[in-house]
Amino acid sequence: MEAHISAFLQHLAEKRGLSANTAAAYRTDLEQLRDFLRERGLDDVLVVGHDDMLAFMLFLRERHYANSTVARRTAAVKSFYSFLHTAGLVQSDPTERIDSPKVDRFLPKSLTPNQVDELLELPLRNPTPERLRDKAMIELLYATGMRVSELVALNLPDLDMQAEHVRCVGKSERILPLSASSVTAVEEYLDISRSQLARGVAPASESLFLNHRGKRLTRQGFWLILKGYADELGIGDLTPHTLRHSFAAHMLNGGAELRAVQALLGHASISTTQIYQQASPPARQHTNGSAPKKEQRTENKE
Repeated sequence: MEAHISAFLQHLAEKRGLSANTAAAYRTDLEQLRDFLRERGLDDVLVVGHDDMLAFMLFLRERHYANSTVARRTAAVKSFYSFLHTAGLVQSDPTERIDSPKVDRFLPKSLTPNQVDELLELPLRNPTPERLRDKAMIELLYATGMRVSELVALNLPDLDMQAEHVRCVGKSERILPLSASSVTAVEEYLDISRSQLARGVAPASESLFLNHRGKRLTRQGFWLILKGYADELGIGDLTPHTLRHSFAAHMLNGGAELRAVQALLGHASISTTQIYQQASPPARQHTNGSAPKKEQRTENKE
């Protein structure tokens, strides 16, 4: 079965540009199916029947997994067998009559504009090289709505400070405009902090954001950094994705077009972006024709 799983993941990577994190999740889900089938005496994935699939679904339910987890694993298994069937490796798809469980869609959490301002000001209270780097990273996340994996993957050539945009390569490649405040924060980091963090260890490195050892900062490293600032501000449940949610919600609240926000976020489906309309109050009207300071920051991204 391992060879079939690897072939399936390679197919997804080539045809759908599957990210490393998503590929790892798919592998985990399919390896659980493999272990379950082996316990039933089935070592050949190609002879699995509908009853075996129903038993696996019941097994997941009995382990009290959340609906979202069951739905993800069901989707992974269905996609896997659809691939095997299309490739002619199985005569019939044993998951064809298996329905995915419905998952309640919760509105994404986002910060208020005031909370964003407080978060962005916090690193400057003690402007060490590390905290100037943190300021630049948080500014970039909020200014562009990029994913944390895309942020830490940025290289120096991805920045165009004159044109005030950044090339973001993730699930899709996008050119994202920068706000004035993010440009300033990144310039200060490059001018003051980056060489100090490199410490002569990685002078030739193209990585934009470095850790204290001069190596590329990791996703996990940034999560810990952000958690530290969240604790200082007393904001619970703050994750890098919260800043992405805040970017989208504040953009729409500021009057940005839904399709424009979809393009900036890199969403394949407009329905994914539409959920932020529910998380955002309608754009307010201003009698003087200008947006307040908090909304002005988002309008610069259109």
